[in-house]
Amino acid sequence: MSAPVLVVVEHDRGDLMPATLEAMTIARDRALAYDVPVEALAVGDVAAGTIDRLGEFGAGVVHLVTDELLDDYGPEIWADCVTRAVRSLAPSILIATGTDRGNEVMAGVAARLDAPFAANCIEVRPTEGGVDLTRVRWGGSLLEQARLDAEIPLVTIAHHSIEPVPAPTPTAVVTSSLPVEIDQALTRSMVTGRVERTAGITLATAPVVVGGGRGVGSADGFGPLEALASTLGGVVGCSRAVTNNGWRNHADQVGQTGTRIAPDVYFACGISGAIQHWVGAMASKHIIAINTDGDANMVQKAGYAVIGDLHVVVPAITEEILRRRG
Repeated sequence: MSAPVLVVVEHDRGDLMPATLEAMTIARDRALAYDVPVEALAVGDVAAGTIDRLGEFGAGVVHLVTDELLDDYGPEIWADCVTRAVRSLAPSILIATGTDRGNEVMAGVAARLDAPFAANCIEVRPTEGGVDLTRVRWGGSLLEQARLDAEIPLVTIAHHSIEPVPAPTPTAVVTSSLPVEIDQALTRSMVTGRVERTAGITLATAPVVVGGGRGVGSADGFGPLEALASTLGGVVGCSRAVTNNGWRNHADQVGQTGTRIAPDVYFACGISGAIQHWVGAMASKHIIAINTDGDANMVQKAGYAVIGDLHVVVPAITEEILRRRG
């Protein structure tokens, strides 16, 4: 059988992360071009539902690397396991997620293999001796056309760049245990504890995000934004200026150095719209800007805009939603 397209599965203690399905969608297209199968590689234990989901997106085989040392994420040990798997399986191309974790692991793999690596791609096209790529550069402000010449091309798929689409015909998944020698020294950098801030949806997965910028004025000024987000089943985000002022935790920051979001609706309240923030928000399906400055970058880029005081507009929106719900 020809060498497969291999996808590194990003998961959180067994639960599949949505970005993996984006990578699987691209991988399936590349597999058709190469006329080879799609396979997946999971480091650490994953849930049965995760394996079934990978089958829905075209994975014929899911290779499992398991060990008691892999009870959580560690960049070094994951990169080492993936590297050993690549040497064993010799795929035609290795694809991973373009998240912070996916890029971190792939960078480690590239260093171990002494191989070139292209991050944040949106198109991957096979060519003689490698792949032609389109990838996001400069925070999404331009697209780069490039060629990656390598025996086994290493690429990651830009997060939120494509819509994940299941395979037309789900695959009956076969699991394969992949023996890998684990170096205990690599557990020196591991996730060993977590603080669960809130249960349920997160900034990255929320269908509605209500973002606040410097125009909110203070930490207390986020009260009406919290009320609107709660009414719509969403979460509150913020700009970098807000975290710099200490009004919100960095975990709430939307942007190039924060979280990239892709909600159905993003309310940008009192946000000027610097390029770094726009990079994090531009995958939103609909953007509603609320700002007193009609020339603000976010107002100009938004699909809808309300030119007015957010402290008046936001509570009015919440009140109207509640009135219509009766």
